[in-house]
Amino acid sequence: MDAAKGYTVPVMRPDSVKNNSPRLPRLFAAPFSLLPNPLHSRLIALALNKALEEQIREGELDFLQHRSLAIKVRDAGITFTLTFDGDRLMARDHGGVSDLSIAGTVYDFLLLVGREEDPDTLVFQRRLVMQGDTELGLEVKNFLDGLDVESLGLYMKMEPLLKRVLPVYRRVFG
Repeated sequence: MDAAKGYTVPVMRPDSVKNNSPRLPRLFAAPFSLLPNPLHSRLIALALNKALEEQIREGELDFLQHRSLAIKVRDAGITFTLTFDGDRLMARDHGGVSDLSIAGTVYDFLLLVGREEDPDTLVFQRRLVMQGDTELGLEVKNFLDGLDVESLGLYMKMEPLLKRVLPVYRRVFG
């Protein structure tokens, strides 16, 4: 329970989640474990800072200031831990508990990024698991829902690739 906020988010253990989505086989996940999670976090922070430059400048990520968000990609065995300092997203030390943790598979995150599935559906199907600060979770969700992905140059370059990769991923790993 978050005593300061007075609420709690139910804890769902990843092993209790029934997930029929394609999973990345361990053999393909192994190379991700060669890089330490802090390096993964720094790389994703750099990419997101570039992609979300306008949103950062306009203060749309201020709700993350001095708070931490962990994105756990279960089948790849990696965790991105980020925080916001008011000017940019930064990798956060993995020690301690994050304010909000979002866990899913590579495939489920690809569905989200490709706008093939909405977050609510994945949460209700227990394919996307959120733990921690409920208010922060809603702020993250609202930010993502309101994000005009068509205005993001990086997304426009990635979208055609995602549209081709998702069916292949389903066939190969499904």
